[in-house]
Amino acid sequence: MATGDRARSAAARFAGIASAAAPAGPRTPLGRAVVLGGSIAGLMAARVLSEHAREVLIVERDDLDALNVSDARMAADPDAVGSRPGVPQSGQLHALLPAGQVQLGRWFPGFAEQAWAAGAVNPPRTAVRLHLNGRLNRTVPPEPGAEGTFASRAFLEALIRNRVLGLPNVRARHGRADGLLLHGDAVTGVRVRPDGGGAVADERADLVVDCTGRSSRINDWLEAYGYPRAPMRRIGIKLNYATARIPRPAGPDVWIATSVVTPGPGRTARLGFFTPIEHDRWSLLVAGYGDDRPGRDPADFLRRVRSLPPEFGAAVGDPGEVGEIATYHQADSRRRDFHLLDRFPARLLVAGDAVASLNPAYGHGMSAAMLHASCLSAYLRSGPDLTRPARSYFADVALVVDAAWQNSAMIDVALPHVDGPYPRGYRAAAWFSDRVVEAARRDPRINREVSLVSSLLAHPAALSRPSFLLRVLTA
Repeated sequence: MATGDRARSAAARFAGIASAAAPAGPRTPLGRAVVLGGSIAGLMAARVLSEHAREVLIVERDDLDALNVSDARMAADPDAVGSRPGVPQSGQLHALLPAGQVQLGRWFPGFAEQAWAAGAVNPPRTAVRLHLNGRLNRTVPPEPGAEGTFASRAFLEALIRNRVLGLPNVRARHGRADGLLLHGDAVTGVRVRPDGGGAVADERADLVVDCTGRSSRINDWLEAYGYPRAPMRRIGIKLNYATARIPRPAGPDVWIATSVVTPGPGRTARLGFFTPIEHDRWSLLVAGYGDDRPGRDPADFLRRVRSLPPEFGAAVGDPGEVGEIATYHQADSRRRDFHLLDRFPARLLVAGDAVASLNPAYGHGMSAAMLHASCLSAYLRSGPDLTRPARSYFADVALVVDAAWQNSAMIDVALPHVDGPYPRGYRAAAWFSDRVVEAARRDPRINREVSLVSSLLAHPAALSRPSFLLRVLTA
């Protein structure tokens, strides 16, 4: 297939995955499906599986039933939802990209309105401010169905969890996945170790989906049965970030601001974000790379905030209101390329960070997990042969991973402490990427197309059309 045809095919396939349309095609009858992990990737997988399986079991090391909090209590009590031990980064600022907002509306009709009623924030369309290398960029109004839903990660996950565990054929089991069960070349279930110890039990399944995150042991489990390990690619980003939650005056003056300084001559890569979240608070994040480590010292945090554009400093009305500061470090971006494996067991899928965990500065994680759920739906409605490996599923997931990876890797490999791996044609692509950024400042149509890609509503291949290339070069 010629390069242009491949790009058009990738863009079209991705558009189908990111679609807001109701799933079409026959259902695949399943007796029992087991999802490993009850974070957002696992909850979304369970929602999709609920349309096909008689029973869906979520195995999670945190007790999901004990975490249940009603929407009404979440709306009334600022302390009703706390961070889960199994999500150490939960206290950090999380952004749900437009692609994720579209998928939430697709799988939970009316989700945005229900989230706003529970306390999530819906800022005005003009509220987004993006500063790139010190210059204020144009912003693009949200696409239909992608209206803003801003809340803390724990709050958003609790809203999704309420809806998934409220389905009549979905339940949770408190425990830790301890290995796969196989018969021949097909997975038949998982071993589960009860939390706190005890005998390992077998949970039989017609389909297993691993959503256990970036520390997934899936490669070890495969290797134990003689299967090859999925090849892993890493970029050593060494990202360090810190988040504080600060009281926000009640009222209509709500903003979302981003400040990104990319590596370059005379520039040190540095990031800042703030968004409104539930219960009249700001979530404010500062980040650096390598040896640049924001800490828990309020004075250092405020110094970093005030080095950013003015909106950031204005969000901190009283320095004494900066409470506990949560820090986190991510050593690398990584992806496991399951689609490249020649041998893989049937009836086993992998989703979420267990497939790819990229630089969180770009906000891809939650939205990519929701697109993986869309890939799962497409696979199950394609009339799959469950006695064979799910190659079409992994091909679609790889397409989603590629979209996010291309968005982030081009900037990440330019960091001075990163020594690759560099994408093929990196120098030419980096040169053209700079041209696109400059053209987007001047041309609203270019800006909108770039925004669709960065929001995971379109694949980067959509930017390789000759008409787009010409528009960039002549802007």
